[in-house]
Amino acid sequence: MKLPLLSGSTVVVVDAPEDAVVLQPPPPGEAVADVRAALRDALRFPLAGQPLTALARKGGRATIVVELPALPLPAAQFDPRQPALAAVAAELERAGIPAERQTLLIAGGLQRRPAERELERLGVVSPTFARGFAGSVAIHDAEDPQLVELGSAGSLPLRVNRALVETDLVLSLSAAESVLHGGPATLLAAANAEALRASGAYSLLETGTSQGWRIALELERLLQRRVPVLGASLVLNQPRLTGAARGYPYDSEALERIAGSPFRHGLRVMPGFARDRVMRSFRRELSAAAAFAGPPSVAHAEALLRAVEARSAPLEGQLDAICIGVPRTTPHLPRERPNPLLAAYLGLGLALRLWRDRFPVADGGTVILLHRFTRHFSHPTQQPYRNVFQALGTGPREPEELGRLEREIATDQRELAGYREGRTCHPLLPFADWAGCAPALGRVGAVVVAGCRDAVAARQLGFVPAGGLGAALEMAHGRAGGRARVGYLLSPPYFPLRVSA
Repeated sequence: MKLPLLSGSTVVVVDAPEDAVVLQPPPPGEAVADVRAALRDALRFPLAGQPLTALARKGGRATIVVELPALPLPAAQFDPRQPALAAVAAELERAGIPAERQTLLIAGGLQRRPAERELERLGVVSPTFARGFAGSVAIHDAEDPQLVELGSAGSLPLRVNRALVETDLVLSLSAAESVLHGGPATLLAAANAEALRASGAYSLLETGTSQGWRIALELERLLQRRVPVLGASLVLNQPRLTGAARGYPYDSEALERIAGSPFRHGLRVMPGFARDRVMRSFRRELSAAAAFAGPPSVAHAEALLRAVEARSAPLEGQLDAICIGVPRTTPHLPRERPNPLLAAYLGLGLALRLWRDRFPVADGGTVILLHRFTRHFSHPTQQPYRNVFQALGTGPREPEELGRLEREIATDQRELAGYREGRTCHPLLPFADWAGCAPALGRVGAVVVAGCRDAVAARQLGFVPAGGLGAALEMAHGRAGGRARVGYLLSPPYFPLRVSA
């Protein structure tokens, strides 16, 4: 079998043996004909609690909370969350809250704070909505000294944006991507930096192993004591590629067509910026399969279950090794060339945390990341990643030492000023991303970077550099004591895995 895998902005064709485990998602499901109508019905007939018309006070104020649409990968030219946002604003007006009394709160968590003029380019709002919205727009600042104290989750203080409490109704709108993205996590993305940094998850699809889900639930409960809260969650289908890449990665004919295409050889000899432009030129379609409303946690839980059922691939038993392609993009906005830490997060913290029931790789197994792993840090947006990477020195540090380093960098006034001014991400985001890799790193025996062009960068994170995929697979077979059971994850888009015993 010839399997095309994305490595940065190039396509690597793998000659997989017949006993290889090919992990590919099902094709995109049926989309709803009208996202606006589906969302209107969801708000009028919620899964639990009162409908929007009963919660909205005529002439009152409302805060619409939306997250930055960083997931799913790859991003699409048309995002159904944009018409859904327009439908939410229209329903609030119909319920008696005029547009002038509405506040659009952009909850970006620890990501770079976008300027209001960037929201259209980043895909948060449509051009039509941007021109016609008469309300106010607030960009959340996790370091704002005017955050309002709500209470605590255990010993962790919870402070939120004033727009969440100085209103008569809070309505969150999100897509069900994981337990840390969407639903109550959208409210958490408008909280203080300490709460955001503590929000982790062993699996992105299981609430029982997620501290971030528990913190978000507590924040939702505390907020409901002050103001009515309603949530709307969309179930998104898998992104559908069109043009030359149509049918990838779920169509076997598309795999053969791409693997045999001479275009990929020309792509390999292009300079990086040209390859990146070609990859971005492929059109991607994103559609919604359903919409639910109710308390944010209730609507999100139902939508996430539907999304996992529709988008997941089954895996019988654990693998000895798994091969994951890492694209030339970042998991956060704005989309940029990833540095080594972000490339590791894409493979280990995102792709390898989208599982249910069991971790997909056996304990002590091998993870192969397809990426060049060059030390490139986009300036100034990725400056905090550069600082953390340089501070790691010659290799990963002990948790206590890493904790001291985190406290030092997190209180650096220059770093915090860069975040608050919208030039960089929050200095805690690199630590949160690295912590997202910990569940996988704690289970596997080795991470091999195939096609690595910077061995020092790989070793600095504790990984093993390999010149090509063949050498990486030989390492995996040797570590398995013979013939390893290797799985090839056809991605992006990354998709859920349901691992059976």
